[in-house]
This record gives sequence, C-alpha cells and structure tokens, in this order.
Amino acid sequence: MSPHLPVTAEQIADAAVGAAEAGAAIVHLHARNPADGRPSQAPELFEPFLRSIKQRSDVVCNLTTGGAPGMTVEERIRPAATWRPEVASLNMGSMNFGLFPMLKRFKSFEHDWEPAMLESTRDIVFRNTYADIEHILTTLNEAGTRYEFECYDTSHLHNLHYFYSEGLVKGPLFIQTVFGLLGGIGSHPDEVLHMKRTADRLFGDDYRWSVLAAGRAQMPVAAMAAAMGGNVRVGLEDSLWIGPGRLAESNAQQVRQVRQIIEGLGLEVATPAEARDILHLKGGDKVAF
Repeated sequence: MSPHLPVTAEQIADAAVGAAEAGAAIVHLHARNPADGRPSQAPELFEPFLRSIKQRSDVVCNLTTGGAPGMTVEERIRPAATWRPEVASLNMGSMNFGLFPMLKRFKSFEHDWEPAMLESTRDIVFRNTYADIEHILTTLNEAGTRYEFECYDTSHLHNLHYFYSEGLVKGPLFIQTVFGLLGGIGSHPDEVLHMKRTADRLFGDDYRWSVLAAGRAQMPVAAMAAAMGGNVRVGLEDSLWIGPGRLAESNAQQVRQVRQIIEGLGLEVATPAEARDILHLKGGDKVAF
C-alpha cells in the first residue's frame, strides 16, 4: 500500500537503525518474505536484520508474536522463541481486526495480494485465547523476555490483570494501549482517558503506560499521552501517513515528528539504556542474535 514500507532484511535493518538515530529507544520488528512482501514469521528471515541492527545500534529490539491475523500461535511465537529478545509484543485478547476499510482509501497497491488480504478481515477473528497467551508467556518467560502488552480495549486490560494476579507476569508491566483500529476501542480523548484510568485502577504504579494509534489518530493520541506522562509508539505499521494526503517516507520521519511534540512539551526522549532501566530488561548481551 506504500512504496516506503521496508521488505528486505537490508531495508528493515536500515529502517530500524534510522528510527533509532531519530530518537526511538525500542524498535518493534516484523519480517516479510522478500520475494512478494507477505508477512512471515519464519525465524530465518529475522536473523539477518536482527544481527545487522545489533551491530549498528544499541536500540532495544522488540519482536512480534502477533505476526498477522490468521497465523497459528505456534507460527507467531517462533521468532521470539528462537532469538530470545529483550522484549516481545503480546496481544491480550481475541478480537475482530477490521482492516478492510482501507480498500476505500487506496487506489493502487504495491503487491497483488494486498486487496484480498484486506478484504479477508471482514470475516476473521484475530485469535488470542487464554491458552494461547499462557503458552507464549510460559515459553518466553524462560528466556527472560519481557513484554509489550498490546491492549486494544478495556477487556484486554482485565485479561492482563488475570495473568498478573496468577503470577505469570511480573511488574513493572509495559502496557501498550492501542486506539483507533476497527474492532478495538476508538481514539477519542475520552477513550484514551478511560483506558488510562482502568489501567491505573488495576495495576497502580506497577506498570509503564504507552500508546499507539492507527492512521490519522497517531500523532494526536501520542501528543495527549505524552502530555499525561505516558510513552509513545509510532511507525508505518500503525499509520502510513505523515500528514493529510502525505505518505510518510520512513519510520524515522514519524519518530522525528513525535519527538518534536515531546520536546515541545518540555520532555525528553529516553535512550535505549534508560528504556532498559525503566522496563527492567535483561540487556542486549543476553539475546540469541
């Protein structure tokens, strides 16, 4: 859908290092089949860009366990189980995952499989059952990996609280509240406040709050959260745009834009070392890449 999405290992590594140089402390990583651009959870596709990023930057690497809707949990967990990262994303509940409205916004596509993939989300449930979540946790806890808990609605916060109460996850929790995706909570300021209040009630001071928002909501929600003392995530996975009608040319461009917002509020971006301390990460020397 955008010519600026990285596909090859070299492109993904360059995009991640560029984002780090722009100020990102953590980079969230997916892989693609370089032949056709399809999302892939093959661990061997992650290896070259993980090693390149580690050689070129101290940035924290966060590997997806979400993959793409329709993948099995065993497919989704393989990269993180193989490479034992400092952080892995973890979706905290099953949900509708409606990407099909994008068909109305885009008239041309980079890959011939994209329209059918978007259309398929009319009739798909992104599966994240309690058994799936527990399987990911018990597998990756052994590796010392910590989690970016992706919560698309208040029910996901309550799901996380269950695993927290059972002792399967330890604080401080890194909670990523997600806004504006069809199937999850919206991106109105009242909804941002509702998610924050719910997390405060459930976890007190034993969590670190972050936000990501889809599409045009990306920067307004980031600005709101930063003003409230939260952390922010931006990138081409969540929004292809840098402004009305303008495709972002890189993840780094979005990082620079949100950094201007953060620093305009009199705040500072965290370094990778500071992020490791804030989130109690194991360190970049304890991964398997």
